[in-house]
Amino acid sequence: MKNYDVIVIGAGGAGLMCAIQAGRRDRKVAVLDHAAKIGSKILISGGGRCNFTNVGAGPENYVSNNPHFAKSALSRFVPNDFIHMVKDHQIAYHEKKLGQLFCDRSAQEIVAMLEEECRKAGVEIILEQPVTHIEKKERFEVKTFHDSFCAESLVIATGGLSIPKLGATDFGYKIAKQFDLRVVPTSPALDGFKLKPADMKYFKDLMGVSCDTIVTCGKGVFRENILFTHSGLSGPAALQASLYWYPGNTIQINFIPSAPKETLEKWFLECKRKGSKLEMKTLLKEWLPSRLADRICENELPEKAAIHQMQDKKIKEFCNKLKTHVLSPEATVGYGKAEVTRGGVDTDELSSRTMESKKVPGLYFVGEVVDVTGWLGGYNFQWAWASGYAAGDAV
Repeated sequence: MKNYDVIVIGAGGAGLMCAIQAGRRDRKVAVLDHAAKIGSKILISGGGRCNFTNVGAGPENYVSNNPHFAKSALSRFVPNDFIHMVKDHQIAYHEKKLGQLFCDRSAQEIVAMLEEECRKAGVEIILEQPVTHIEKKERFEVKTFHDSFCAESLVIATGGLSIPKLGATDFGYKIAKQFDLRVVPTSPALDGFKLKPADMKYFKDLMGVSCDTIVTCGKGVFRENILFTHSGLSGPAALQASLYWYPGNTIQINFIPSAPKETLEKWFLECKRKGSKLEMKTLLKEWLPSRLADRICENELPEKAAIHQMQDKKIKEFCNKLKTHVLSPEATVGYGKAEVTRGGVDTDELSSRTMESKKVPGLYFVGEVVDVTGWLGGYNFQWAWASGYAAGDAV
C-alpha cells in the first residue's frame, strides 16, 4: 500500500489547485483520477479557450442552500490570485465581456500551468485509477483497480453529473452518503430550456434567432442574449436563468430591454399620431429580429394589423406583452448539455474555512461536488480554485 499525507480524488480544477497548495506546504500528495488525462472540463470550457475566472466574482454570484458558505473561501483566494498564476506562466488572456477572462490561445495552457505547478510542488498525478473502495481506519484507505493507497487526509474533487461524456459520475455524492453526509438534491444547471408544445408552436421556425433580452426567474435577473433552438431556448440569459429554475416555475422575458415600457408605448403611439399606416410587425422590426417580430405579431395581433387601426389600449397591452412575456418551461435540456450541476454535498456538513467534513475528520469536499453553484462566466472556475485552495491550505 502506497502512503501519502493527502490523497485527492479528481484531477479537475478544484482537485489540482488543492494538490498544488498542499504540496507547497510540503505535504506528500497524490492525485488519483479514473480518466487518461487531467482537466477534461477545463479543456472544453469557453469554446476551448477556458473562461478561467471572472474579475467580479463574489458570494452574490453563487447559488446554495447556504448563501453565506462560499464567502470564506472566495475571500481568501480571489480572482487576482489566479490571474497572477496565469501571468507568471506568460499565458496571454483577455476580458471578453462582463468581467469574463479567457485565454487568447488555448485552454490547454491552463491545464499545462496546473500540471507544472503540481510538478514544482512535488505532487504525484496518477491517472487511469478508477476507485473501487474507500474506508477509514486509522487513515483513509483507497483501493483502485490497479493499486492501494492510504493517507491521513482525503479530498473528494470529483465534480458533478454534467457532461457525462467527459466521465462525470455520481462518485462524490456516493462517498458523502457512505460517510453519512447529507446531499442536496442535484439537477442540471446553466442549461437550456425545453419548452412545452404550446410555447414551441408560438415560437415555431425561429431556430437560430438570437436577441438581447432580460430573463427573470425567481431571484435571478439577467440581461444577455437568448437563442431559439429546435426544442426551446438557449443562449447566456436562458442558461443563467436555469440556475434559479425548478420544475413548475415560470420565466419572464423582456424582449426589448433597451427601452422602458413607457418609452416603447410612447414610440408606437407617436407613430400612430403621425398617421403611419405601417403594419405593427414592420414597426416592431425596428426593435427585434425580423422573424421574431413576425412571429410575435402573428400570435398577438389580428392579421395585417396596422398601427393606425390599433386602439391605444391595445397598443399598450401589446407593449406590456413584449416586456413581460411569461413561459413555463417543460424541463431543462439535461446533464448532457448542462455546464454544471446544482446541488451537491450539503454545506452544513462542511467547514466553510477548510471544506472539511464536520463529522469525519480528514475528509474534504471541494469544487462542483459541493452545493455551491456559480453563474455562467468564469464563476464556477473561481469556486474551484478558491475551494481547492482552502482545503489545500488545511489538509
